[in-house]
Amino acid sequence: MKFITVDSYEKMSRMAANLIAAQLLLKPACVLGLATGSSPVGAYQALIDAHRRGELDFSEATSVNLDEYVGLDGAHPQSYRSFMNTNLFDHVNLPKERTFVPDGRAADLERECREYDARIASLGGIDLQLLGIGLDGHIGFNEPDDRFLKPTHVVRLHESTIRANARFFDSEDEVPRQAVTMGMGAIMQARKILLIANGAAKKDILQKAFFGDVTPQVPASLLQLHPDVTVIYSEV
Repeated sequence: MKFITVDSYEKMSRMAANLIAAQLLLKPACVLGLATGSSPVGAYQALIDAHRRGELDFSEATSVNLDEYVGLDGAHPQSYRSFMNTNLFDHVNLPKERTFVPDGRAADLERECREYDARIASLGGIDLQLLGIGLDGHIGFNEPDDRFLKPTHVVRLHESTIRANARFFDSEDEVPRQAVTMGMGAIMQARKILLIANGAAKKDILQKAFFGDVTPQVPASLLQLHPDVTVIYSEV
């Protein structure tokens, strides 16, 4: 594991973008596992800037996103499909038909979960998985539990997650209570993992996740067992 500390969000974002860009340059037809939330926005903007300068080509790549809220369709402004379109997909030449986000409006969510795992497997797995981390140690929407859940699944969000995500909605009441999330299986099978975190509030959970016990009560702690993890942390 590589644990890198930088002194600004901008440096964290630029370093993360450089690692993603390197993956694209080394393997143009790679599969990128992507994340949402405030942490990766700067990295996505840096990737967009590199693409606009003609330095980065997404045309052969494929992306799979970690999660989506149950009940929100892709046109909803707070859906993760909308987030990805706004913050990356609409600005680079990654073909939309090769950008995959779980369908939170699927009539059969259990089937959607099975098919999402099958799609990742059919792509040959994920080459580089980008992650953030929640204050309780969740990655994707894999919340603290008494066991690690391997497959993509529907999860009931913890109150702490709902409160943390309320800033993206008009009120906490509007935050969906469930989500479809990639399980720990596909995440751990990714060839490389890049986790980014910023803010002093994340320092304690990073300590627990990467220097404490491996426990499903801190889902990110399972990453200690992965052979190729890079963590970039900015306290600011």
